[in-house]
Amino acid sequence: MTAVDPKKTWRALYSASPEPELVTVPPRPYLLVDGAGAPGGPAYLAAVTSLYPVAYALRAAVKEAIGTAYTVMPLEGLWWAEEIERFRELPRSAWLWTMMISLPDDVAAVPAVDVVERTTAARGLPARVRLEHFGDGDAAQVLHVGPYTEEAPTVDALHAFVAASGRELAGRHHEIYLSDPRRVAPERLRTIIRQPMTSG
Repeated sequence: MTAVDPKKTWRALYSASPEPELVTVPPRPYLLVDGAGAPGGPAYLAAVTSLYPVAYALRAAVKEAIGTAYTVMPLEGLWWAEEIERFRELPRSAWLWTMMISLPDDVAAVPAVDVVERTTAARGLPARVRLEHFGDGDAAQVLHVGPYTEEAPTVDALHAFVAASGRELAGRHHEIYLSDPRRVAPERLRTIIRQPMTSG
């Protein structure tokens, strides 16, 4: 058996500095669930509780097929609103999102779509999980340490960095949750905040 940690394979994309930096994020396979409403609300919880059983089922299928036991990746989220310029002043119930878990390329060794469908049916999962490729392309990212509710200054600094680089914001606000909020105090939560941007 071969143990693989994709966070180390893709270290530049799953670690970040407190200072904004430029990255290029190529398309990779993901499990995704689309939804709307506040973080922690019913739709959000349905998405998260559906993603993880599918992610672990795919891991088991890959391990059985080729002997690779990889670490399941952290939860990620894309966040936006219909009126994106009013995002911060809108109630959280008006937020739109896609919750995601990145997959290693090894999932190509198994009938991944079949695994997703079988697991969803067998477990009676509450949300529809889909499998597709996603990548931010050219982006800027930064590490935020602290509560999710206190991200605004970090986001503002990231947007200023994008503007100073002569680029414009493009695509959806992307967050990668490196910490488990059930086990880590709010002031110690580590979140990568990533913002896609136009090419230079």
